[in-house]
Amino acid sequence: MTQASSAAPDDVFDVVVVGSGAGGLTAASTAAAQGCSVLLLEQADVVGGTTAISGGMVWIPANHKAVAVQRADTLDAARTYLAETVPGNDRKRLETFLASGDAAIRDLEARTSLRLQPVVTYPDYYPDLPGSTPGGRVLEPVPFEASVLGKAFALVRSPLPEFMLFGGMMISRADIPHLRRMSKSPRSALHVAKLLFKYGMQRLGARRGTTLYLGNALVARLFKSALDLGVIIRTCTTVTRLEADASGRISLLETRDASARLHRLRASRGVVLATGGISHDAELRGYFVPDSAGDLSATVAAGNSPRGARLATAIGAQLSAPTKDGAFWVPASTFTRADGSRGVYPHTVTDRAKPGLIAVDGKGQRFVNEAVSYHEFVRAQLAHANSAIPAWLICDSRFIWKYGLGKIKPFTASLNADVASGYLKRAYTLADLARLIGAPSPALSQTVETFNKDAERGEDPAFGRGSNIYQRSLGDADHTPNPCIAPIKDGPFYAVAVQPADLGMSAGIVTDDQARVLAVDGKPIAGLFACGNDMASIMEGAYPGPGITLGPALTFGWIAGRRAAAERTS
Repeated sequence: MTQASSAAPDDVFDVVVVGSGAGGLTAASTAAAQGCSVLLLEQADVVGGTTAISGGMVWIPANHKAVAVQRADTLDAARTYLAETVPGNDRKRLETFLASGDAAIRDLEARTSLRLQPVVTYPDYYPDLPGSTPGGRVLEPVPFEASVLGKAFALVRSPLPEFMLFGGMMISRADIPHLRRMSKSPRSALHVAKLLFKYGMQRLGARRGTTLYLGNALVARLFKSALDLGVIIRTCTTVTRLEADASGRISLLETRDASARLHRLRASRGVVLATGGISHDAELRGYFVPDSAGDLSATVAAGNSPRGARLATAIGAQLSAPTKDGAFWVPASTFTRADGSRGVYPHTVTDRAKPGLIAVDGKGQRFVNEAVSYHEFVRAQLAHANSAIPAWLICDSRFIWKYGLGKIKPFTASLNADVASGYLKRAYTLADLARLIGAPSPALSQTVETFNKDAERGEDPAFGRGSNIYQRSLGDADHTPNPCIAPIKDGPFYAVAVQPADLGMSAGIVTDDQARVLAVDGKPIAGLFACGNDMASIMEGAYPGPGITLGPALTFGWIAGRRAAAERTS
């Protein structure tokens, strides 16, 4: 363990938090609400990390809000469900999450600007298993009007451009059906007109729309909370080293600012690591994913700054045991934006389950139920790694106009730019499309013919698509008899390649149930805590429902903030 040098620190705080995603902002706000002086450090020039570009769902079993929407849940039901879906090697931390989740959101809503609401219908990802629920277990942030942040709004990381309309307008899940129906329904047309007017007025005084949803709303609410509670936030600041003081407590940090100047800080009560995990650390990541998965990540990159795992292991912390099931997966398509940056589009819920699309491998054959969770879709790709990486999402002209495909939004007038860039493959016959994606033409034609024959009746005997409430909830409720099934028959035909990407790593820094970082000997390292994706997940590589990263991030961020605030000063 690195010992302190004799140089005096430039600043002293009670608690220092490294990272500004949901876990870090929660820990900082919680410690500040306990009366601590808190410094939050962020290596980027904006706050929010991967949370800001996420769906913002928060999985909290047996939360008190579900009762109001007739979705009452019990901890016993959650235990039953998790016993069916999670390996179960870390029951103590899992029990702490179950016991503390609702208390955490109650306390955060009482002390901060965090506001969550239950999603009435958002089933767990394995809805046929005992203990699952059709909704209410997952919460979402209440929409946030970011104009109240004033100039500080510029510090909130923007969502992915591909998830905004008209260069900066966010929409809610409830807005999407109105956008689809606006040409057929006067009510929907009026709804969309009001959205556009509101957005136009907002852009008169802001760089993008100020009505925030999803993960962007979650970050903005927690960011406002941190500011209101007096947390000092320094962006463009990298932590290069952690050190122990003379008593052995981790209380000293070496940092580097945007001008490459080194500074020394002291955290008299505790340091909380919440830097986003090891997704972009090629060496460490390699211990936890199969070689066939590649290195693509849908998380925010860290630049050249060391993530929490590197900082912690340098002073003797323990990482997860090696496994090849250490990531949370999503199929993703990649492209180059107009500004030259690389785009990674996560195919979570917008296209795969909609009627009129199939996924095929390099042999031109289906290999998975396209409507399963994004995590299970990639698991199927990995199980067929020789042929299904990449896989191809195939649809026809009706589908891409109505639902979009990947980064291509619905009702896009011209697809020529995406075809020219190579992101989108287009052909007027299935045989020609097969040649474009490198699949055998007879096989692809036979696959579509077989699928279409059953799809006319809304059936999928090969994979059972649309057979449970989770899959149907992601389909098109206006399409019958099966919201997930329709034939593919109106050319031109289109294809987009998808490959495995992580939404965050399940593997990470090993902690106890109080978010204290454990050394290789299993004992807590005094003064050091971890939460968010830096903390080895309680889900152990499983993905039982929407928000199973952010639910624990808020809960253990709250625990870490409270525990650090309660530490004795040395």
